[in-house]
Amino acid sequence: MIREIQVSIVETAVRELIEEAAYHLPEDYLAAMREAQEQEVSDLGQSIIHTLNRNAAYAKTERVPTCQDTGMAILSLDIGQDVHFSGGSLGEALQSAVREAYRPLRKSVVTDPLQRQNTGDNTPAIVSYQLVAGDQVKIRLMMKGFGAEMMSRLKMFPPSAGVKGVKRFVVETVELAGPNACPPVIVGVGLGSSFDGVAMLAKKALFRPLDQASPQPHLAQLERELLAEINDLGIGPQGFGGSTTALAVHVESYPTHIAALPVAVNLNCSAPRRATITI
Repeated sequence: MIREIQVSIVETAVRELIEEAAYHLPEDYLAAMREAQEQEVSDLGQSIIHTLNRNAAYAKTERVPTCQDTGMAILSLDIGQDVHFSGGSLGEALQSAVREAYRPLRKSVVTDPLQRQNTGDNTPAIVSYQLVAGDQVKIRLMMKGFGAEMMSRLKMFPPSAGVKGVKRFVVETVELAGPNACPPVIVGVGLGSSFDGVAMLAKKALFRPLDQASPQPHLAQLERELLAEINDLGIGPQGFGGSTTALAVHVESYPTHIAALPVAVNLNCSAPRRATITI
């Protein structure tokens, strides 16, 4: 049976998601930061995490952005195959929601990568769609600042690189990022697919709550090993040294060609603004 959903409902939901994410950091992240403050070995690192936690609380209470870089709006929609949208264009509704929600926020999108003219309303958002079973629509939002985004990397390895090559590349990426990614970071790793697909996997990994390991045992083990190696780098909170360089490493994988081992690393900063709603 087909379920009809007015695009105005989706538009309102997305606008409210952005308004929520701009001022309220996810609870799983805040819990991880409270734990990190207790476990951080550096006194300065503890102080920095404490300041970040206070900043998050202040942003929520006073309704001010948790970071001045309110980023680009990244939207990922899982659309049930039994859903029919009515009342207008879904794509236009999504962009309208972003335009309205960003009115009081910093505008950070330019029309052309080379000519650099600001669009003035933070559109267009980056939108991806996936058709799934059912009659619901799941919308994931990420407000992605580009301090961490700029530090992300992708490499098409031969299969012979193996797990060691993957681990070396991921750890090296975080090490090269240093303080520029605004640690403690969250590390999204994509494995497999193709050149474009592996980047999407790395981004998808950042939507996962921090306390959720991969359901695949070998990937969950890889996540634990990578987290330990990254925190052994000693970069620490905001790059001032310490044992908390990353809060989590999440790995997403997809089948790939016999000739390749694609790897992408997408970093998120110490203000990981994301939110999810199901309609």
